[in-house]
Amino acid sequence: MEAVAVSGHTPMVWLTVFFAAALALQWVLQLWLAARQIRHVRAHRHEVPAPFVSRVSLAAHQRAADYTMDTVRLGMVENTVSAVVLLGWTLLGGLNALNQWLLGLMGPGFLQQLVLLLVFGTVAALLGVPWTLYKTFVIEQRYGFNKMTWRLWLGDFLRSSAVGAMLAVPLLAAVLALMQAAGSLWWLWVWALWMGFNVLMMWLYPTVIAPLFNQFKPLENAALRARIETLMARSGFTAQGLFVMDGSRRSAHANAYFTGLGNAKRVVFFDTLLGKLSDAEVEAVLAHELGHFKHRHITKRLITFCVLSLAGLALLGWLLQQSWFFTGLGVEPMLVEGTTQVAAANSALALILFSMLVSVVGALVQPVWAQLSRKHEFEADAYAAQQADAKALAAALLKLYEDNASTLTPDPLYARFHYSHPPATERLARLGAMTPG
Repeated sequence: MEAVAVSGHTPMVWLTVFFAAALALQWVLQLWLAARQIRHVRAHRHEVPAPFVSRVSLAAHQRAADYTMDTVRLGMVENTVSAVVLLGWTLLGGLNALNQWLLGLMGPGFLQQLVLLLVFGTVAALLGVPWTLYKTFVIEQRYGFNKMTWRLWLGDFLRSSAVGAMLAVPLLAAVLALMQAAGSLWWLWVWALWMGFNVLMMWLYPTVIAPLFNQFKPLENAALRARIETLMARSGFTAQGLFVMDGSRRSAHANAYFTGLGNAKRVVFFDTLLGKLSDAEVEAVLAHELGHFKHRHITKRLITFCVLSLAGLALLGWLLQQSWFFTGLGVEPMLVEGTTQVAAANSALALILFSMLVSVVGALVQPVWAQLSRKHEFEADAYAAQQADAKALAAALLKLYEDNASTLTPDPLYARFHYSHPPATERLARLGAMTPG
């Protein structure tokens, strides 16, 4: 396969400028927002907000402030390093060098491209390990959240790596095969494969994958079980069972969630949650989760995901034919005549470059998704107030905010960009308005 001269210099330059500008804007914006968050939290650290004075101690408020600031500082460093790494992969030639090295080692072809995807994914995953370790064994440890041992962390890492490889290798191989053999509409076939894979994972995760990492036992509290089953019947929700997960093995953070698809649906409570909340408060938290089900939030998000995935793959199908897409992002492609041949020569490069481009652009539209998520949370709270006790939900949320060291005084603009859940003051104020009397 012979490389030919690169054409389309003007689009190439525009793409380079756009990518560099978007990456710089994302980095500056994230640092500015983080600095605002730290300043705002520090400025309000010495006084509990008036609505919470009788319910939150100054010590708990200051602990949450310190935890928030430490987490945001780590995020600032991580964002900076990530921006440099992304620049290194693209405009500074890192991905091109890796691709050329593998071409020299293996020659062009399907196997070389599969190895390129796997090597890139492995390096990216390993680069994320230091941040995970520092967050777990320094910050989470400092505030009493971490329950992990190094042995448990290593076991989790090895298991997750093995599971990831077992899932990723055949999926990526199938994607490459479709890109190279399915003609100009390969992106439609890849979209169908991707949707099917996600549906399969929704079915497999609760029954096969999650038990590899945690123990799930049926909920034994008969009174709470009866209360929850009555609530689910009222809401028209059916599940395979109610389970308690040993979340306390790894963290002191508390949570509850729905998982699964069809007859594999189940309700899961962290044991830490059941240890902190009363039965009425657990019921209210679950009613909130049922609110997402009742308002079809999960279905709406899945539809949005499907549409955006289809649009993104269609765009990639067009970009794959443009030499400037590769050269504009720092990679020298193999250019040949014919749609199928171009896809066969550059499939892996196109997938990697497109994923990095989407990560940069996606970060700039993050406030839109955050706003939509907060809207859904308010709707779920309103449903919970109707189906359970609004006071119990407010009490549960306050306990969870305090136990998870969530600051009560976030910077409003930072919250608009980053918070998928409304700040405590807004959420509890609405619940208070829903409470009779």
